Amino acid sequence: MTERQFHIQGEEAMTAFGERLARLFQGGERCYLQGDLGAGKTTLVRGILQGRGHRGAVKSPTYTLIEPYELGEHVFYHLDLYRLGDPEELEWIGIRDLFSDQAVSLIEWPERGAGILPTPDLAVRIMHAGDARDVFLTAQSEQGERIVNQLAEA
Repeated sequence: MTERQFHIQGEEAMTAFGERLARLFQGGERCYLQGDLGAGKTTLVRGILQGRGHRGAVKSPTYTLIEPYELGEHVFYHLDLYRLGDPEELEWIGIRDLFSDQAVSLIEWPERGAGILPTPDLAVRIMHAGDARDVFLTAQSEQGERIVNQLAEA
């Protein structure tokens, strides 16, 4: 389980970091994002989606739970589980159908889906560091190891 820390200064830098991260997704990855409200989870997702060619708005799907983005040969699913009442609700929305070789799942507040969500390939923890953010990437699979190592080399 490899972990790397990145110090990110400002919203533009967080978006750019997401764009760099986006280039490393090959399909099938599950990326879980944790952090306090306002830490920058959605900003990072916005950067990932922009890095794969999305040009529209990206807002957190707090009320809809899931927002799909068809970008090239992959579908990126952005989930926000903050308002999830019970992890079992994920079964009702067909969560297992989202995890395919052609899909990348970006899940905010994954702890709310404990017991239902599978282990992620990449765990992202964002912490406030004054007016900056410390982003910790933890690989939890071979795909995650590849992503963390390639990002650290870039």
